[in-house]
Parts: sequence; C-alpha cells; structure tokens
Amino acid sequence: MIDDERVEAGGTAWWARIRRLRDGAAAGGWALLPLRLVVGFGFVAHGWAKLTRGPAAFATILSALGIPAPTPTAWATSLLELVGGIAIMLGAAVVPVAVPLIVVMATALFGVHLRYGFSSIRLRAVTAAGAQFGPIGYELNLLYIAALVALGLGGPGPLSVDRWIERRYRRGGPTG
Repeated sequence: MIDDERVEAGGTAWWARIRRLRDGAAAGGWALLPLRLVVGFGFVAHGWAKLTRGPAAFATILSALGIPAPTPTAWATSLLELVGGIAIMLGAAVVPVAVPLIVVMATALFGVHLRYGFSSIRLRAVTAAGAQFGPIGYELNLLYIAALVALGLGGPGPLSVDRWIERRYRRGGPTG
C-alpha cells in the first residue's frame, strides 16, 4: 500500500487521487457498472441481429452444428440474448440470467470457435474493399464468460434494479 502523503510529496499527487477514486468506486460497487452495460449491450446486439435476420437462418447454422431442435433452440437463444442482455444492462436478476448466457457462450466456444484458436481477429488481407478477416477464435467467448462470472460474483451494483428491489424490501416491503 502506498502512503498518500509520501506519494503527494514525491510529485505524483495525481496517482494518489486516482487511487482514491478507484477505491471509492470499488467500495461503492460502481466498478462493475461499465462492464455490466457493455456486456449487456453485446448480448442485446447479438440477440437483435439473430431476430432481425430471422431465427430460421440461425436454426440452419444450429442444425449444421448438430444442435438438437434447431428451430426452438434458435428462438430461445435469440430471445435469451436479447432479453438477458437488457436484464444485465438494467442489473435485474443478474445471476439467474448470467447462467444460461454462460451456457450459450460455452456452446459457441466449443461448437464453433475452438477449432480456430484463441485470437478473435484474423486479418487475412487488406484490399481496396477494406480489411478481410478469417474465422474468429474463442477469445470473445472467454471474455463474455469471464465478465458474466465477475458480474455474478460482484453483484449488480448500486445503479441496478436488483439493488432498488433490495432497498425497497429492506424498508418494509413493496408498500412500505
């Protein structure tokens, strides 16, 4: 632990201020808010993309991967990503929503991305039309899984539906 007075005397007062800001954010539960918003938005974007392209297109991919009941699974996955992403962003039922989202990410990791290695970016060429990329590896799947675990262990934070409900019931229930 760095002594604040020694740090300030040494000409790095800015570092002491950053540390106090960091400690305050962590103590107040605010540190995971940006992670919750970005991860939730990522799931919303992927769920929305699957729904707008039509779950039948995703079902074709699932069928090729040998996933059972591809059409209902496509619908369930698309809706889970969309609604689950919104719930994560709102901080609503973070732990119960994180578990099936981790299952989706693990399925994608082992069913699709593992064979392409770790890296999520494979630049093949840069042409007049722009960059051309190859298949992506499992890096993003691992990042999403790690983020969901961190959110589950860290709690929803102060700016969340879960915390609002908790405070409301601590004061005497929904009517008090």
